[in-house]
Amino acid sequence: MDIRTLPEEERQIYNRISKDYKLTFDKLTVQERVIRLLKVADIEEFLDGKDPFADVTEFPFWVKLWESAMILSQALTSLPEPAGKTMLEIGAGLGAPGITAGACGFDVTLSDYEDIIMDFQKVSVAASGLDNVNCIHLDWLDPPDLEPFDYLVAAEVLFREEFFEPLLNVFEKYLKPGGSIFLAHDARRKCLPLFMEKAKKQYNIAGQKQVMRKDGQDIAIIINRLQKK
Repeated sequence: MDIRTLPEEERQIYNRISKDYKLTFDKLTVQERVIRLLKVADIEEFLDGKDPFADVTEFPFWVKLWESAMILSQALTSLPEPAGKTMLEIGAGLGAPGITAGACGFDVTLSDYEDIIMDFQKVSVAASGLDNVNCIHLDWLDPPDLEPFDYLVAAEVLFREEFFEPLLNVFEKYLKPGGSIFLAHDARRKCLPLFMEKAKKQYNIAGQKQVMRKDGQDIAIIINRLQKK
């Protein structure tokens, strides 16, 4: 990726964050269109041995391109009739699912809670040549007023039980009548069944497991679709 081809604003963002992070771009092909995701180049160095399944309160989830995000990205490419449909990615991190959906033709809003995360997202959107994807700050405990969306999507957002109710409130606030929610998580995520047990009071829930091979290991990913009862 030639940084000189970025628009001025995003080039300045890139130059600023490159002072604190070693950066690289992941290239993904979506329906014959290339998207580029800005990420930390050496994740292992950045994480310094932190295990996401050992202490979720100390793990910076946004920094990693999760397998669940890649699986969800692929799943979103099969959604019908994207023209005129809106999508909110919640806790988007690097934003792979939302940017993928944007490349497919959805009007997408990426959301997260830290400015640095949105800096990465903005550069990725610009590097992917998209003008139908925007980035906003979204605090689950104090969500802003937004127009509701046809789709809500998220990957690896279930890791603390105290956020179950706020997340369900976000769903209630932002999902259009008749809309759908897609969630993708590593099957090892202990909070996943606990959240679904709580959510089934309000939603009809379907689930599908997909297994991907990475570094000689099978990784099971659960995609859940939630629709309001």
